[in-house]
Amino acid sequence: MRLERHAASTERLSPSPAKSRCWRLAWLALLALGLLASMWQAAEIARERALAELKEDAENELRLSAANLNGYLLRFDYLPQMLATREGVRRFLSSPQSQDPMALNLLLDRFRFTSGVSDVYLLDKEGTTIAASNWHRPNTFIGHNYAFRSYYTQAISGRQGRFYGLGTQSLERGYFFSAPVWLDDTSPDATPDGVMVVKVLLDEVEQSWAEQDAELFVTDRDAIIFMASRPELRMSALNALSATEREALRRTQRYAMEPLAYSGIVVEADHGPNGQLVSFAHGPLSGGRYLSQTRSLVEFGWQMHLLKSLAPVISAQWMAALMAGGLYGIVALGGGIGWQRRRLRREREAFAERERLTLARVRDELEISVERRTRDLMASNQLLSAEIDERRRAEANLRQTQDELIQAAKLAVLGQLAAGINHELNQPLAAIRAYAENARRFIELARVDQADANLAQIVELTERMADISAQLRQFSRKSGERHESIAVQACIHYALRLFHSRLRDERVEVIERLPHEPLWAIGDLVRLEQVLVNLIGNALAAMKERPAPTLTLSAEREVDGVVIHVQDNGPGIVEEHLTRIFEPFFTTKAPGKGLGLGLSISSRIMDDLGGTLTATNAPEGGARFTLTLPAAAPPGTDSLESRHA
Repeated sequence: MRLERHAASTERLSPSPAKSRCWRLAWLALLALGLLASMWQAAEIARERALAELKEDAENELRLSAANLNGYLLRFDYLPQMLATREGVRRFLSSPQSQDPMALNLLLDRFRFTSGVSDVYLLDKEGTTIAASNWHRPNTFIGHNYAFRSYYTQAISGRQGRFYGLGTQSLERGYFFSAPVWLDDTSPDATPDGVMVVKVLLDEVEQSWAEQDAELFVTDRDAIIFMASRPELRMSALNALSATEREALRRTQRYAMEPLAYSGIVVEADHGPNGQLVSFAHGPLSGGRYLSQTRSLVEFGWQMHLLKSLAPVISAQWMAALMAGGLYGIVALGGGIGWQRRRLRREREAFAERERLTLARVRDELEISVERRTRDLMASNQLLSAEIDERRRAEANLRQTQDELIQAAKLAVLGQLAAGINHELNQPLAAIRAYAENARRFIELARVDQADANLAQIVELTERMADISAQLRQFSRKSGERHESIAVQACIHYALRLFHSRLRDERVEVIERLPHEPLWAIGDLVRLEQVLVNLIGNALAAMKERPAPTLTLSAEREVDGVVIHVQDNGPGIVEEHLTRIFEPFFTTKAPGKGLGLGLSISSRIMDDLGGTLTATNAPEGGARFTLTLPAAAPPGTDSLESRHA
């Protein structure tokens, strides 16, 4: 009877097969919905996080790219104003018809090469180009009128001008800086008499953009893409242009006859400040979706855009969804396994009771082993911490020593430059003083022509001092100036002119062994003259106690180049000093009589010019310094000899 009641109660509690099937289907549907919901939520969270990281990366890259473009362009802002104040530019602008423009063209070309710009040119008051650095090219600017350009109208009104667009001759994209040229800048109602213009190409900046993992382009106020890392996007419109807008842009001649086609960009949605999700209807970027970030370049009135592909975001969504689905499946599988294991728990309890004592013994042994290992690890940890602290202290000391060495090197270079400038300017200053005293004497004697000639020499010497100062600033690094053909005899004659008074007062006999035909060498005129002045000055100092001082200057053409000798009949150079005379600050003069930098600077100059400077003792007595330079063919037109005529 008891068994029957138990069976009946069991039958009442057990569900029917149909109900069990419904519950199983309900649980499966609930599990599927939970799987879809978890995958969707994980994908959304991953999308937002990936977009936030992508936006942060885009903002950082955009900020750096904008700063790079801004710094690249603004470093040329000073150049037209500096050139507009040069005396040679003003003198040529005052009467361009009566002067040869070639000297100014060469000057502008040198400035173009030194500063790294595309072109430098001078406009007259009507906007016509009268001198340009590209005078020798087929598409030269000379003779063309640019009065329609805004950089001309801005500069001719007395302000600095800026303009960007395609060149009418070269059709190259460039940015133009301009400045007014004043012949009379003292009168309050004076107006500019010309405009100095500098053109900078934009290709160098775009080449650096191509290395980035993003697409960059710049638009102007008319939404025209004139700079882009993708060449296909250049000279296209951000938005489709109407016929009226297209005609208005062509009238400005900013973009010549470019079609300015629609770029194909489509804005899908806004994403935060200055951010959008975009795609392209056509073109090289079609088929992809991008995050667009925009930054204003207030200095130029431009907008810089950066496009980052959304492919990493989509990949992150799929990865998060798959991981969430996998985790959900693992949790569901774990729940099912747990439910199954509950059925086996009772069977395991008996076995667990038998094994409990064994596990307790093993646990005690394990705790003892862990405690012993822990003590060993703590001791090793202490030794390792001490070693790490010692290494950190050594690294800090090393870094401090390196910083001190770097600072000491900087101070040493600064001291050499300051001492070098003082040494190099002493001789021109002495010559200026002599010419000034002569001029005063001539004025007292009413000999105006001789006084004027001395004053002219003083002006030329001051210009030479400025050139020497400019050259000495390059003493600590390799010169980047272009070398040219120079006349060796002209250099020697100029150097002698600096010592004219001293040679006469000290009754020094000068022997010149120079060929009748001009010797031409490759180098820099001012720097070679600087070396000759140093060597002649040292020779005069060495012969100061000689009863009949003789200075011998010779030059000749050899197989490898041009050789110049400067020889005196002084006491010569001590043998042990021959290996040290070109070291900085090495001198045998009394304290206060010299800094020991002249020969060091001269040796550095000759190295920069591709030549050599050596010192020996002449067989007949005295010191002989030998300069070698690469030979050059005589120039076809301009002669550097006329510079000192």
